[in-house]
Parts: sequence; C-alpha cells; structure tokens
Amino acid sequence: MALAESYTNKHNALGTFFNALHEAEAPERFSNKFLEHLGFTSTNDRAFITILKELGFLDSDAKPKERYYQFLDRSQSEKILAQAIREAYSDLFKVNRNANELSPDEAKNKIKVILKGGKSENVLNRISKTFNALCQLADFSSPVEEAQEDIVDGDIPKDDTVVDSASGEAPQQEDVRRRKIGVGSLQYHINIVLPESKNQEVYDAIFKSLREHLG
Repeated sequence: MALAESYTNKHNALGTFFNALHEAEAPERFSNKFLEHLGFTSTNDRAFITILKELGFLDSDAKPKERYYQFLDRSQSEKILAQAIREAYSDLFKVNRNANELSPDEAKNKIKVILKGGKSENVLNRISKTFNALCQLADFSSPVEEAQEDIVDGDIPKDDTVVDSASGEAPQQEDVRRRKIGVGSLQYHINIVLPESKNQEVYDAIFKSLREHLG
C-alpha cells in the first residue's frame, strides 16, 4: 500500500516549515535539534520529520535524499513536492487522478475506503487535512509521465518513414516494422572453425559458400 498515514496537528504551519527548509542548508541528518534550529521547538513539530520521510525527502535514518536537495531549488520546489505527494499518496491518486483537488472531507472519505476503516474519524481528519495542506503548496500542472508502449505489430504511421542510409530509399513496410521492434539493431557473431588442410581449394570453397549464404 502506498498511502502516507503521517499527519500533523499543525497542518497550517506546513508552508512555514517548507519555507524554512529553503532558508537553511541541508543537514547531514534531520534531527530534532535541527528542527528546533529551524524554529520548530514544539514536540508536535516532530511530526514534520515523519512527513518528510514519507514524502521521500529523508531516508529511514533521517538523512536527506536527492529529492531534498532538488527541493531546495526554488524554481522547481513546488513541482518536486507535487511529485513526492503523488508517490506518497499513490493509492489515493489511483482512486482519483485529480486527488490534489479534493476537499479535506472528500479526501477523508476516499482515504477511509482505502484504509478499510482502519483509522478513527479523528485520525482520518488529520491525515486528510495534512494531505490537503501539502497539495496547496505544490504545483501539479505538469502532466504525469506515462510509459510508452513498444510497437510490436500493426500499421506503421504514414508520417513515420524510415530511409535506408545506404540506398537513400524507403524500405518496404515489413522492413520498417522490423526496425520498429528493434530487430534491425541486433548483431550476430558467427564463429567458424576451419579444418586443417594444406589444400587451398578447401578454404576457397568454404568462403565461397559463406558469401552465397550469408551475403
């Protein structure tokens, strides 16, 4: 299951918290002491560290991961956060691809179904409000990348003409299809063990046969 269950009672302070990350150098380890250094001294603030872990900013030892460093670039931080949210709450986005646009109550109902009622209403409210607050800080405008399917068979697009580099002519459709599925990129290596012979005609006959059959 990919659904972050961490939450904070101070979801309204998440914006201030992420802005504080921009203002400070990344620590070797995101400890409670470093959190206090950022100005978050309440024990309730420690939930921010757990949230960073579930978003993929920190590893299990609270050491910054690559996503943390990418986030520090203000020009892309909102998109980095959106990507992190999509991954941390991927089950929610499977239910609704625009889950970031859900209200806290709508998100709570979806999360309740995903968790099969395994959380109290109070906890569900906090999870959904934390999710909603995170989404408000992120930029979801970039489309989700989808894996491209390989072309195995079927019609070749009319505007997808492949020209043979040797002749300068377009090959037959079957040749185009073969290149589409990558057959043309294969290389074959044939090892031939020649018999021992002092008769030159034996070797001439072998190489003549190779030229005729292998081109």
